[in-house]
Amino acid sequence: MAPTSIVKNPEETQTQAEAQAQAKAKAPLKGNINKKDTTATNFTLQEDEVNELIQKLASIKPIGWAQAKTVASTGYDTEWVNKLPATAKERYTKHGVDISKGYPYIPTIDKIPKFVDEAFAIRNEEYPFIERGKNADPEKKALFGAAKDVINLTPYVGTEIVGLQLADLDDKQKDELALLIAERVVVFFKDQDLSPKKQLELGKYWGQVEVHPQVPRVGPDYDGITVIWQDYQNQRNGIGLSFQNSKKGNSTWHSDLVHEFQTAGITHLHIDSIPDVGGDTIWSSTYGAYDKLSPAFKEFLDGKTAIYKSAHLYLNRENPLKGPKHVEREHPIVRTHPATGWKYLFVNRAMTDRIVGLLPEESDAILNYLFSVIENNRDIQVTFKWQQKLPGLKSPSDAHKTYRGTSALWDNRIANHNVIHTNESIKGRHGTRVTSLADTGYFDPESKSQREALGLSLN
Repeated sequence: MAPTSIVKNPEETQTQAEAQAQAKAKAPLKGNINKKDTTATNFTLQEDEVNELIQKLASIKPIGWAQAKTVASTGYDTEWVNKLPATAKERYTKHGVDISKGYPYIPTIDKIPKFVDEAFAIRNEEYPFIERGKNADPEKKALFGAAKDVINLTPYVGTEIVGLQLADLDDKQKDELALLIAERVVVFFKDQDLSPKKQLELGKYWGQVEVHPQVPRVGPDYDGITVIWQDYQNQRNGIGLSFQNSKKGNSTWHSDLVHEFQTAGITHLHIDSIPDVGGDTIWSSTYGAYDKLSPAFKEFLDGKTAIYKSAHLYLNRENPLKGPKHVEREHPIVRTHPATGWKYLFVNRAMTDRIVGLLPEESDAILNYLFSVIENNRDIQVTFKWQQKLPGLKSPSDAHKTYRGTSALWDNRIANHNVIHTNESIKGRHGTRVTSLADTGYFDPESKSQREALGLSLN
């Protein structure tokens, strides 16, 4: 089932939009703006002033991230490049990434879409997608055979592969890894030496790589490699993270890029600078969340759709003075994974806005319950420590001195995640993320849930 378009005229390009707005600015007024003064001269002047204001709003600054309290700089950041953690600098130097002009890099204002229909149109047509795990060897002999060890961290969520470098995987191993991620939700690799370029190549193998129009990236030549640096976000964008207010930014339960036409599949986060302790991440399986529901509730949800919103904001062209709004799309609430054939729950607290066809009060009650199932059931979750080895009183860590990266690869379709940040662990934590977009999302009423497919009891 393809997503439903929520914004009108998504095919309009930025150049066409600017030309249209300029032409509109010259047009005479078609309504009464100033009720107290209705002279013809003042009428035209008011319209010109309003359209001029619209153009200024659309051209001077990007709209930004929804939680941001300030406007981030665009282009190269010449101040924060000096705050980049030492191990991240070591990684970039080793792999030929030039940060001499500044870091991170945010697209310049002229390249950032200002109107919601422009952002909506960036990826609004279905493209061919190959589910790499669908035809992989179920026993994963190529991947497991080359590894030193394979460790399941919980019965059904989270696996660590030991002794393999992601940069060295062949295509057969990549396919088997895709299947493993689809089955286990998230897979971890420690002690990795991974260049941003190789991380991007892996992402492109698994699908079209998402290039976000607003977020910080490694540089202008590294489209698709998003910088994950919460300390930077907190300071530059004014998120407001503190000890007393720690549930901000990626410290809220969420799933990435649910507003996309084809939603996020495999996401690969490589952390190249890891604090000595803290900064753990939790993943929750929405396979498991679906299986927690009663048969009657499952039957009610099957076939329902919801509206999903973007994390970033844009101007509404039809009413730009009302304030910024999110990109929105419609997707099934219960979906079927193409590789496993299992049903999963596709909602998250941060970006699932409302259930189609229900009253707001009904939608809120149901969504809040579903969110609580995902967030509060520890038996469908895995908590991961990014550190190679936790320091002890008698064995201090040198992780902040030598680059030894850790990668997590998860399927955004079947997971919510949440970072446990503190004032202490946010500092010195830095990495890069590449997300491969997957299918549009569909529901097969004949498909089974995970526990049904595996012959496991619900009682």
